[in-house]
Amino acid sequence: MLDTAFERIVGDIGNSATFAYPVRYRVVEGASAARVVLDRGRGLLPAFIAAARELVADGVLALTTSCGFLALFQRELAAAVPVPVATSALLQVGLIESMLAPGRRAGIVTASRTALTAAHLAAAGVAADTPIAGVDPEGHFHRVFVDGACVALDRAAAERDVVAAANALVAADRGSVGAIVLECTNMPPYAAAVGAATGLPVHDIRTLVDWLRAGALAATASGRG
Repeated sequence: MLDTAFERIVGDIGNSATFAYPVRYRVVEGASAARVVLDRGRGLLPAFIAAARELVADGVLALTTSCGFLALFQRELAAAVPVPVATSALLQVGLIESMLAPGRRAGIVTASRTALTAAHLAAAGVAADTPIAGVDPEGHFHRVFVDGACVALDRAAAERDVVAAANALVAADRGSVGAIVLECTNMPPYAAAVGAATGLPVHDIRTLVDWLRAGALAATASGRG
């Protein structure tokens, strides 16, 4: 978990009521949203590895993070612990595209278009030319979840920002986007609104964690996990 102060409503990865099963959290001190998103988590990998190992010692079946930009740490975190690790909703992009008709692609809505680099995409196995749109950097969502300048969350304003980015993504890509992946773990509360606005399937960190847990439970049930 990033070290943040903003409100985490149901649907946000940081609210345990988002999930229909038990979850455990560890906060990585000093891992602000701005430091992880805008500064690429520089210097934070050892702290994230330590938190991952603490959670494994507590008996968790699988691990995720509270920021899609931590895809940069996917390989290192997966290598550091004996349980499956899914650092970012972006890991779903390739799988989703394999299920779409020829010529259709998964598009990404992100908390920061300028900060989401080719390195992030490569770390998640995402093609460099994948359609991407970011929320307005001057908008409410960005101010709350990236800048940390406004702690009071206006859910309606945040939803408008995410939906606007999704609509821009679809409009700019002239019909080739067949599904949407929400990079940011604070965006799932607005997934239904995005789906209603675009008419497309929407995937986010919740869909990834549900899938990850199902596989982990199967291994446990077999007695081999």
